[in-house]
Amino acid sequence: MTAGRSIISTSQTWCTPPKYVRAVREVLGGTIALDPCSNRYSVVRAEVEYQLPERDGLRSTWDYPTIYVNPPYGADRQRGTTIKDWLRKCAAAHENHGSEVLALVPVATNTKHWKLYVFGAASAVAFLYDTRLKFLVDGKDEGKGAPMSCAMVYWGKHVARFDEVFTPFGAVLDLRDLQGKPVGASRDERHSLLFADSTANGHSRARRRAHP
Repeated sequence: MTAGRSIISTSQTWCTPPKYVRAVREVLGGTIALDPCSNRYSVVRAEVEYQLPERDGLRSTWDYPTIYVNPPYGADRQRGTTIKDWLRKCAAAHENHGSEVLALVPVATNTKHWKLYVFGAASAVAFLYDTRLKFLVDGKDEGKGAPMSCAMVYWGKHVARFDEVFTPFGAVLDLRDLQGKPVGASRDERHSLLFADSTANGHSRARRRAHP
């Protein structure tokens, strides 16, 4: 998480705990093709990693078969982006490219980005049991827990496998019955926001995958 981006006012990188990296790999069949917001301390070890300042994950292609995202939880004031932009990109990658995507994000069910890009777009979600999820801070296990509840969100077709892998870590909900339904937004609004990413960046998106 952060890929060099600031979390509110700090420059620390909060990396995914190894137990969740292993679980993500299991859901994705052993391979994480893309980590679009990586950093030098990351233990994800994706085949392709985007890191600032060399590569901005929000401005680069996500046309890869398997993707794991631990996005910055705070606002990037320099670039004018928030976690909403990362969740939109997750939903668009699955919709446009058929990518399997998992994202570790704060639970914020009352927000517009959850209503648009999780409910009504994602396939499943695991509300994690951790009282305070312990990220690796700058690559070190400092014993500090996140001050918010977290969830692992899944966009993909292997819901049964996601359920089996993540049930030991949290309460898993199948969201497929909500897909395509306007949750907290009109159907037209959801469609226009979901595809805003592909419309804005279509001219620069290369059609390539890690595995043909």
